Amino acid sequence: MNKRIPCIELRRSIAAWAGVMVLGAALAFLYLILGEGERSTTRWTAQWTSMALQIRGSLYFLWPLAVGLGALQGMRDHRSRMSELLASTPRPASHRAATLSAAMAIALASGFAAIVLVGGVQVLFNTEYTHLGWLPISLVGALSLVAGAVLGMGVGRALPSVFTPPALAAGILVFTTIMQMSLTKVDAATGISRTEPNLLSLLSPAAQPALDVLLTLSASVHVGQTIWLLGMAATGFALLAAGSLRNRLIALTPVLAGAVVALLVLPSDTRQVYVVDKIAAELVCEGPICVTKTHQARLNDLAGPGKDALRRMHSALKEQAPVSIREETNVWPDGSTPRWSREIALFGFDDPMIAAAKGKELSRALIANSLVPDCSPRGVEAVSVSAISAQSIAASWVLDESEPLSSDFTYFSKLQLDEVHRVWKEIKGLPRAEQRSRVSVMYLGAVACKGDPLAALDGGASR
Repeated sequence: MNKRIPCIELRRSIAAWAGVMVLGAALAFLYLILGEGERSTTRWTAQWTSMALQIRGSLYFLWPLAVGLGALQGMRDHRSRMSELLASTPRPASHRAATLSAAMAIALASGFAAIVLVGGVQVLFNTEYTHLGWLPISLVGALSLVAGAVLGMGVGRALPSVFTPPALAAGILVFTTIMQMSLTKVDAATGISRTEPNLLSLLSPAAQPALDVLLTLSASVHVGQTIWLLGMAATGFALLAAGSLRNRLIALTPVLAGAVVALLVLPSDTRQVYVVDKIAAELVCEGPICVTKTHQARLNDLAGPGKDALRRMHSALKEQAPVSIREETNVWPDGSTPRWSREIALFGFDDPMIAAAKGKELSRALIANSLVPDCSPRGVEAVSVSAISAQSIAASWVLDESEPLSSDFTYFSKLQLDEVHRVWKEIKGLPRAEQRSRVSVMYLGAVACKGDPLAALDGGASR
């Protein structure tokens, strides 16, 4: 194929505009709707895998857009009333189909690559952990746009109606919407809604937003989706080159076969869809303070306050105190209650109490988080008033402060504040040994997620 012909197609068709529209729509979604996600570790400019997954999430509407634009491009010969003229030329229809497909593929792939480039440049300034695990996620995303557009061109040529592009785009949008709706499940025991991928939902290239910085798509998902998309592209190309009804019916074979094979390859177990990236989850330590390789750039800022927190907790609680502080590497499913260890205090950089803290504030936050870890079921945003109160009291006691910080109780009512101050005064009025005993009992109950931590500080036994 003459290389000049695709260049001419890029200039004279809507291919170049399709790439620009995909780029503009994706950047508007990523910057205006997703934004920076405050200090979230899964924001699209924080880490490579998060970036790739968040961009794949934009395919929820970019994929229907690409299919609709492809259908519009496929109708070009019909709109210009040149179908019969082109059919009479000696040049094979497959050559014209290849030229048109190549122009659209180049434009859409370039637009998607530009999106990844914009995100990648920002990620380079936000992390020291560089890897290639994000590449398959992005390549499948680019393939989905190309395959969708080629399928749209084939359908547009086979059904040259003014209603074909909008109807096709709307149909794909409905498909992706149904696939997204099917992800939401309600746990019968807890009543908590959680997002859970299923086999059919994986036929949509639109990935879920990054749920955890350590999660990535498994290899079987990449392979299954690639097979499905290649079948889709083959059907689109065959429809674009087909000249008879019989050939158009035969052209449906690749997409159907691709769907069947993909469903056999894609994981049926939801736990095998998003898996922990073991390399990213490797621990990098400075003494007893450890973070994952993903966040190794934050170890220097964490090590000093972390060691200070361990020293102060050991001074206050003696042998009951934790001996190490580590970043959490377990990814708990929504609705589950996490399990904590007495010896190893776990934390996450998405914890708002830790995310923005530095120096002494970070040391205090680590003490509070270590002594009263969050026992609320995963997927539940709110932390109990009792836990917040106990965290503040325990941290103030370890640091020998005159009273708990008022900033810990921004949204507390007067009645709740009075209760906190009453418990604090009661503890401070006890002999030091009794104070240590109450905090120790509270701590052991809190890491076991048993009992009420504030009640334990008030003299009640943890259950």
